[in-house]
Amino acid sequence: MLNTLSYGLLGLLAKEPCSGYDLMLRIQPFWQAKHSQIYPLLAKLERENYVQYERIEQRDKPDKKVYTITDLGREAVMEWLGEPPAETAFRDELSLKANCIWMTDRNTAAPLFLARMKQLETKIAYYEKLLTRIPEEERHIRSKHFGDYILLNRAISLAEGQIEWCKWVIQMLEDGQEV
Repeated sequence: MLNTLSYGLLGLLAKEPCSGYDLMLRIQPFWQAKHSQIYPLLAKLERENYVQYERIEQRDKPDKKVYTITDLGREAVMEWLGEPPAETAFRDELSLKANCIWMTDRNTAAPLFLARMKQLETKIAYYEKLLTRIPEEERHIRSKHFGDYILLNRAISLAEGQIEWCKWVIQMLEDGQEV
């Protein structure tokens, strides 16, 4: 049985061959994964014949492995796509701090939300840049890029919603309103 990240990596490899580093970059907009998770999974997927790799020699760098999905990997992804998704896991340090906000003052609390807004604005700019790389003619359901297109739009929408929430909290802090 594969874990969700394994299926995600296989899905990305179904689009195009990638190195472990490229997979890490491609999955970041919608799944937080580090090198320390991805490389052992790729080794496991290779041992179990879900992927194969070609070693590419590089000058002044170690050789890299470029992975491709096998037929067994494609079958696994197709089966996984038919299963209902697990409930969303939500972990956010700002939410934990917001729960304790009553213990501090607005001069300590407001910068937390301002910093989050800045992070979100940076993410939105990055996602919008990625969005411009998807040509209009590739923004349809049969395109390999359709998933990227809809997920980037979702990420932008969610970030915009979080920015509005941060603004609301900051306004409440500035007004000194009781909750």
